[in-house]
Formats: sequence, structure tokens, C-alpha cells
Amino acid sequence: MARRAFPLALPRLPREGQGMASAVEIDAMRRALQLARRGPRGLNPQVGAVILSPRGEILAEGYHRGAGTAHAEVDALSQLSPDAARGATAVVTLEPCNHTGRTGPCAVALIEAGIGRVVYALDDPTDAAAGGADRLRAAGLDVESGPEAEAAEALVHDWTALVRSGRPRVTVKWAQSLDGRAAADDGTSQWITGAAARRDVHARRARADAIVAGTGTVRADDPALTARHDDGSLLEGQPLPVIIGESETAPDAAVRRHPREPLFYATHDLHAVLAALAEQGVQRVFVEGGPTLASAFVREGLADELLVYVAPVLLGGSRLALGDVGVPTIDAAKRLSVASVEPLGDDLLIVARPAGARDPGARDTTATRTPETVPATAGESEGDA
Repeated sequence: MARRAFPLALPRLPREGQGMASAVEIDAMRRALQLARRGPRGLNPQVGAVILSPRGEILAEGYHRGAGTAHAEVDALSQLSPDAARGATAVVTLEPCNHTGRTGPCAVALIEAGIGRVVYALDDPTDAAAGGADRLRAAGLDVESGPEAEAAEALVHDWTALVRSGRPRVTVKWAQSLDGRAAADDGTSQWITGAAARRDVHARRARADAIVAGTGTVRADDPALTARHDDGSLLEGQPLPVIIGESETAPDAAVRRHPREPLFYATHDLHAVLAALAEQGVQRVFVEGGPTLASAFVREGLADELLVYVAPVLLGGSRLALGDVGVPTIDAAKRLSVASVEPLGDDLLIVARPAGARDPGARDTTATRTPETVPATAGESEGDA
């Protein structure tokens, strides 16, 4: 691979004692984050790596391409001839793993390649794979952490939440009139909200790993469950369609023409469905299945985020946006924290989350890591790729 120098390449990279990454390393980290985004979302985190020469030139780049493929660091190192990485700096978006899964520890691969310095953005958030930095330091490498940590945290946020909670993050969406109705009394609902709100919904669908609807909604509305442009053409990202319920879905249903093969779960056990989706590496679920399914996710305490599109229209009648959410008395009300309120044309988007809920995908900035011994084995993480 041809060498490429950064515009601000320096003759010498700083050592750990200087307490900060150089401009070259920060640029390399931003490049590593770009590389990481090329990898798929799934059971393993998206990770990118850049190998720099002592003069700040790019020697190699790599990223993790999903389960069963090389880790980002190993992918980059594989492009170099033996000893070409000796004395080089490895810039990685996530702390090099420190356990043996289907592949060996990345920390060991870097040590054996002769890397002299490692700069990484984010501590590995899992107990299983953490400790790579300690292992690198014990082997005499300079190690620096923290550059572009916020961007790296955002990149693996949903994966971290999946690993820690054992289920995907769930966003429940509905559109309603100002008086809390999802449809007129005759069942018509297209359209309560305007074009700007619907455009926002499709953009969010495209960013989700899966979109969930109930069999009742599929039977009544025949939704395509695709993410679309205003002209009806498909957006680049398409969520996996998931249908929940015991009723059969018609052979000619629009969802069966989805560009991705739909999954059908003939059950009302939402916990079981989320567990099954987690096993497939689904990190974020977008629930858009009508009042019955939305109410069920809220009632079961599985709604991590609510997207409520409110239109300035009155409908009256009995078609409520939510039904039974498990609140028999005011003392049992499900309190929310409003994260944002955004105008979308004539409509409002209210984003809310359960009050007091801890985000399992967030970085723990208070914990301190003490040097640890190398674990013999560990569980699911990039190391099990």
C-alpha cells in the first residue's frame, strides 16, 4: 500500500508522558472512525485502525468487516510486510481487545508486530475484552487514550447497549392529533402529520437496524415498512422488517416485497422477540406498529425512547394513540424526561425517555481502571469475530 502523509505530519510523535495525542494522531483517529463506519452493525463493534510511521505517514489502514473477519488492527497489519510496523504507531477507535475468542487478542498482535505506540479513542466498555491497554503498557508500549472519544462512543453506543443490556435499544414512534388520537373514528389516519414529519420518520427508519410492526397493523394498513424518499424511491439504508403476532400475514402483503427478508414471530412475548433479535446482532429497533404494539412495549418497560409526532388537529373519538400502558392509578404514571421538542412544518416532534433511566450505551466517565491480569477467555465482543 502506498504511503500517504498527513498535511501536518511531524518528524516525531509525542510519547505517553506528554499526556496528549499529536495533530497527526488526531487526524489519523478521524480517518480510523471513517473506516470503522464501513463495517457492518451487528454482534461486533465497528472498529477502524490506522498504522503510522514514526514520521506520521500512513503505512496501512484497516477496519472490522464483521463476525468471522480480522479485527481492525490485524486487518491493517496484514497489509504490511514483516517488520514494517516495528516502531510504528497504531491509531485505533476502540481499545485493542485482550482476550481470545475466535481470534487472538489484538493487543498481542500489536506487540508481536513491534508497534511502539498505541493511541485509541475509547476504553472497551465490556469486561470480557477490556484490559488491552494494560497489556500493551506491560509490554513496554506507549499508550494514549481519549482522542475523539465522543465520536467513538457515538459510533459504538448501540452495540455497547446491546452487550450490556442483552437486548436492542427500542424506539417507539407514533403520530397523533393534539387530542391524542391516532386515527379518526372510521379508522382513517393518512395523513395526521405533514410531509416534514413523514420525511423525518423515514430518515429515522433508515438509521434503524430493524422496524417492528404487529400483524394487526400489517393486515389493516398493509405497510411496506421501507425507508423512502418523498418520491417513493428507497433510501440507501433499509431496516429489517419484523412482524409480531399470531395472525398470518397475507402472501401478497407489501412487507413481503421488502428488499430485506422479513422475520415473523408468532408470539406476543416481546422480551423473547428482542432476545432473538439481539442474537442476530440487531442493535436498534424502531417500533411503528400502531397503538396496540406501542402500548405493549411501553407497558412492558421496553421503550427506551419515544418519538411522538403531534399534529395541530383535533379528531376526538375513541382511536387513542396509546391504550393500556399498565397505569391503574396516577401514582403509577410512567414519568418521562423530554430530550427535545422540534418543529417539523406545522407539527411537533417530542423525543422523550423514561425518567431516571440509565443509558446502558453511555460511557462511564467516573470509573477508573486498575491494572489487571490477562483473562484466559472472555465472552462476546470484537474478539469473538
